[in-house]
Amino acid sequence: MSTFSAKLIRWQKLHGRNNLPWQNTRDPYAIWVSEIMLQQTQVTTVIPYYLRFLQRFPNIGSLAAGTVDEVLALWSGLGYYSRGRNLHRAARLIAEDQEGIFPRDLEVIQQLPGVGRSTAAAIAVFAYGERSAILDGNVKRVFARCFGVDGYPGERKNEILLWRKAEELLPEKSEKSRIEIYTQALMDLGATVCTRGKPKCMACPLQQDCIALRDDRVDRLPAPRPHRPLPEKETILLMLMKQGKVLLGKRPATGIWGGLWCLPEMPVSEDAIAYCTRHFGMTVEPLAHMPPLDHTFTHFRLRIHPRPLQVVSYPAAIKTPWQDEAMWITLDDALKAAIPAPVRKLILRHGHPQSGQLPFEKQL
Repeated sequence: MSTFSAKLIRWQKLHGRNNLPWQNTRDPYAIWVSEIMLQQTQVTTVIPYYLRFLQRFPNIGSLAAGTVDEVLALWSGLGYYSRGRNLHRAARLIAEDQEGIFPRDLEVIQQLPGVGRSTAAAIAVFAYGERSAILDGNVKRVFARCFGVDGYPGERKNEILLWRKAEELLPEKSEKSRIEIYTQALMDLGATVCTRGKPKCMACPLQQDCIALRDDRVDRLPAPRPHRPLPEKETILLMLMKQGKVLLGKRPATGIWGGLWCLPEMPVSEDAIAYCTRHFGMTVEPLAHMPPLDHTFTHFRLRIHPRPLQVVSYPAAIKTPWQDEAMWITLDDALKAAIPAPVRKLILRHGHPQSGQLPFEKQL
């Protein structure tokens, strides 16, 4: 076994995380769900979502038999909702093509919707003990610092180099039984010690080998993503209230908040009251003013202007021009539905003006 992997394995046994809800199991389904949720999301945020998700969908069959609305309702607030939609779609594919049995072959796993090379490797390692390399964001940071890799890790040439390192540093085949410990060690080291800010270098088992530490470049490696100012957009979300209920519409499957229930949206250039009359056939009156809410997506920033309105009269059937389905729903029931985090925050503000975000909610 290489010195690199030996040091990590020793460190993991003493200092790593060993009691997370998805550990100490060989169930590929449970491991798969955790790995998808952990994509771009911290462990502490994932844990309550993971526990609730497995309580409702304990296996592939139950997930495949469920609806995407049920999945997204449990995902609400976790962000990156395409992960939930892909999880549901993959479960149905496994039920149809694999007789409900999670695949063992690494290439087949990687072909599942929402599963990339690193995620597939992690599932294969933890479920089947396969000798496969991972390279998530935390691992890229560990390697970039330890081996002094200049430049942004996401650049093609650097990614190729880092994958080569990840493959070379795997424990030998004779040490196959240790691959799970080594893989978890890499994840834990990046998450708890070799962190983006304020890394704990003196607690790192690789400190004697780390080029970044030796050259006093820890704060400069890895290089950040090349800065590109995020474009800024604005929109109005209508909070249409009648008899204690709010109007929600289902977003199209593609685009932001795809498949989620959302407040009706309108351009900032138009008057909300006139818009409701023209598009919904409603007569409305303004309610108390609510301040704007800013929300950052991966590729742009969105300033949301909420417009709370009391519905005075309305047609029997609501047909929105931008959504396939619409429903009147109580605020309490809306909070249980598959809604995006900003809509959840606005509903909470409307019902409880002093309240902040729900427990476990994380905007992404």
